[in-house]
Order: sequence, then structure tokens, then C-alpha cells
Amino acid sequence: MQCKEDEIITKKKEGRRYQIIAAEVWESLAERMEEKYPEKFRFHRTVWNKFPDGTDNITIGGFDPEDNFISGEHVLFLASFHNNDVTLSQFQVMIYLLQSFIESFTVVLPFSPVGTMERIVQEGQVATAATHAHMFSSLPNCGRPTRLMVYDLHTLQNRFYLHGNAIASLQTAIPLLKDKIFNNSSKIDAIAFPDDGAAKRFSSMFTSEKNIEIIICGKSRDDDKRKVVIQTGNAKGRNVVIIDDLVQTGGTLYETAKVLVEGGAESVSAFVTHAVFPNDSWKRFSKGGDRSNYISKFWVTNSNPTVTNRILTDDGMFEVLDIMDLIVNDL
Repeated sequence: MQCKEDEIITKKKEGRRYQIIAAEVWESLAERMEEKYPEKFRFHRTVWNKFPDGTDNITIGGFDPEDNFISGEHVLFLASFHNNDVTLSQFQVMIYLLQSFIESFTVVLPFSPVGTMERIVQEGQVATAATHAHMFSSLPNCGRPTRLMVYDLHTLQNRFYLHGNAIASLQTAIPLLKDKIFNNSSKIDAIAFPDDGAAKRFSSMFTSEKNIEIIICGKSRDDDKRKVVIQTGNAKGRNVVIIDDLVQTGGTLYETAKVLVEGGAESVSAFVTHAVFPNDSWKRFSKGGDRSNYISKFWVTNSNPTVTNRILTDDGMFEVLDIMDLIVNDL
């Protein structure tokens, strides 16, 4: 009986067609989704204009005067909160869509930039992760909660900030890395984590892999300084990939790679889901950069396209992995 019910649910999901509305930076992704899966997606371009006074002048696609393609449909919104201005604009669009008698509403926010600001250390600081959660939770209800899909959220407990009209659907981009490293041509035989938190989060995803050494690093105090050390595992003779959810300037990744090389690693690569790289700090890891001497390959996903669209891949150091099929499968 349960198997039959599961089969019915699967068929319903496979037969579901989404009307896509996308933030401007995700329009190319939306176009590719429609092109590759025309039976599953239809993209409607939105005009994200401004009035002379700087306020929003937005026209949402799909609301044709003669044919409304949005009402009564499953709507997929591709969101990017890379600055406060576009974030507010997108919330205005989400509210309008939810008031348009739609069947369901799914928001794909691959990278939550406020995920690291979930707590405060002094009164007066604003925990913007909680603020965004309040905004999502206050969205209108279309008859069922808004599904908020986020990839490798930095602090997993942030999902519990949501309540009422929004429910978090937490996904991971690790399958993209596994497709890269677990093939016949890959020499990777060790997984390293820069700290215990990353190990607890991701190590279980590799326990079924044979002959893979798990290495956990962490910071240890040496006099007045804190330095990265190998806490468990052995890097000697191994081809190691360091895994973490995001990279800012990359200081911790660099120090972790340095320790692994000093520990005898044959080679060191790195994978992070979200490339933040403020002030184009990715350039320090490119060939000739001052942090290019320990990491031989750097994989990131395009979850933060305003950054990854600028990363140069010609020298072979960086490779940007596309999350499109991952999103389609996770839906």
C-alpha cells in the first residue's frame, strides 16, 4: 500500500510543470532550464526597472493581458540576495505572486548570504538571518507554505527561524563534487575538513566510499597564535580535497592546504559550494597569486553568480560547477 502511494506521489511530481520567475542574475539559468526541460518549465521574463526616484518599477512576466500564465499554476522563483536593493525588490515580487491565486510557490535561493549572521555578540547588532526568516515567514499564504530551497546553509539551525508560511528545504551540492572525484580518471583518495563543524556536517556523505581517508583539521593555540593542525587522519601520500560550505577570503582553506602539504599530501584540491570572495580575493588563488602554491584545483558552484561570473577559469585553477540539474532533481 505504501509503495503504491509513493509511486502516485512520484508521478505527480514528475508531471508537475513550473512557471519560472527569476531574479535578473538567474535569467540565463531559467532559460537553460526551459530549453533542456520544456515539458517541466516555462520561463517568464520580468522587467526589473527603477523610477527616476530610485524606487522599483517592476513588471512581472507571465501576466499577459489575454492569457494569465501564473494563476492556478506551480510557480518557481529563482532568487539571489546579493545586495539589499535586489532583495527588497524580489520580496515585492514574491508577495505579488502569492496574491495571484497560484497553486504552489517554491523559492530557490541557492546561497543565503546572511547565513553567517545568525547570532549577535552584543546588544544592538542585528542578526540578519533571523530578519530574513521573519520576512519569509510573513509572506502571504497561497493555501500551503512557501517552500524555501537553500543549498549548504552555513548554520543549519537557521531553518528553525522560519515559521508559519515558509518551510526550509535544505539541499546540498556535494553530489556535484562526488561526480567529479569518484570517476576513473580522478586520483582523489582523501577528504579533508578545515574544522570539526565541517566534518560533522559532510563526512557522513562519504562513509560509503571505499579507501577514502577522512582527515579532520582544526585550530590549535601556539603561544599567542592560533594555527591549523591535523587532528585526525593521515595525509601522507594522499591526493586530498578540502571540503567546506563557503569561502570568504580563503585564509582558513589556504592554511589547511599548507598543513596537508607539510603532512605529506601528494596533492591538495578544494571544493566549496558558495564562492563569496570579497574584493575579488579569488585572484590570490589563481596561477601566480600569493595563495596558489598549495592548492592545485579549486571547485566552486555557481550558487553566487555575481561572483562566479567574474572568476577566470582559463588557467585551470578554478572550475565552476553548474547547479542547474541539481535544482531540477531536488525539486
